[in-house]
Amino acid sequence: MQDTATPEPTRDGLPPMPPGPPHEEKHFPQNATVRDLVIGTADGLTVPFALAAALSGVVAANPLIVTAGMAAIAAGCVAMGLGGYLAARTEADHYAAERAREEEESRVYPDREKWEVAAILHRYGVRGEVLRQAVEAIASDRRKWVDFMMRFELDLSEPDPNRAAKSAATIGGAYVIGGLIPLFPYMVFSTTAPALVLSSSVTAIALLGFGWLKARATGLPPLRGALQTLAIGGAAAIVAFLVASLFGH
Repeated sequence: MQDTATPEPTRDGLPPMPPGPPHEEKHFPQNATVRDLVIGTADGLTVPFALAAALSGVVAANPLIVTAGMAAIAAGCVAMGLGGYLAARTEADHYAAERAREEEESRVYPDREKWEVAAILHRYGVRGEVLRQAVEAIASDRRKWVDFMMRFELDLSEPDPNRAAKSAATIGGAYVIGGLIPLFPYMVFSTTAPALVLSSSVTAIALLGFGWLKARATGLPPLRGALQTLAIGGAAAIVAFLVASLFGH
């Protein structure tokens, strides 16, 4: 006869893990570092390649294209890195300001804030005496109370204190690495035509691979992600090449 007795709760009040085979939950969190790599690499691959392809239509000297490309990579690295830094600092400042406001409201208007906790839990189906006990349990610890309101009322998570510096370094570094890929053939060949062909080939492969990895990291269909990334990069290069050809003569 199978034992159907209710398992004893653990010391923290949680019930023990149900018996059964191990279960791996396959979720794809929107990791901030992955997002920064996506931003930096995508722009690093497309912008320098578009510039080099555009100059190939009007300039026959590869050293000039390399110089212009390196300048674009340096400028893009600084601009994108600073942009990531400022975005992360703004996010951290916004979180700090909202948390300070919630802490003040929990002190000045505790009854109203408890009602807001109850309203949130009510949306999740908590009712009656269980609802009252849950509200009192949350409000008994002010820090956890404010944590609850930040997460479930404002949908804000506490940012990493080192996020700004990490974001700047990740985006800037990814931009440099991505930008050197389409520019490298112009450093190898002395003439423009073969450099453009090789640059187009390696950039297309890199865009496909990068799009595939990005899609895998975010849970999207890999093939669709690869083709979308290639299409965006190719469109940017074609437009730049046509504009340079139109106004470069």
